[in-house]
Amino acid sequence: MNRPIVLAAACASLVGGFAPASAGQAGANWMPADQVIVKLRQTGYTQVDKIEADDGRWEGEGVKNGQRMEFHADPSTGAILTERPDKD
Repeated sequence: MNRPIVLAAACASLVGGFAPASAGQAGANWMPADQVIVKLRQTGYTQVDKIEADDGRWEGEGVKNGQRMEFHADPSTGAILTERPDKD
């Protein structure tokens, strides 16, 4: 019976083990979201309301210089790739 192997694989997937990033899920080598938020604050974000894994990068919303912004951040470094005023 292969239960120990199945159980180990299930546990690994829960903690971001072997699987690459997919929509809505951070990859194994991604910078944790809380560290990305620290980087965003260093660039002027005073508030981060949303951050999630999407399309191979971090994506979110927050406030920078008093303006609501949408941003995309590099998954491994947390560096801002794009940002623009939030239209919503």
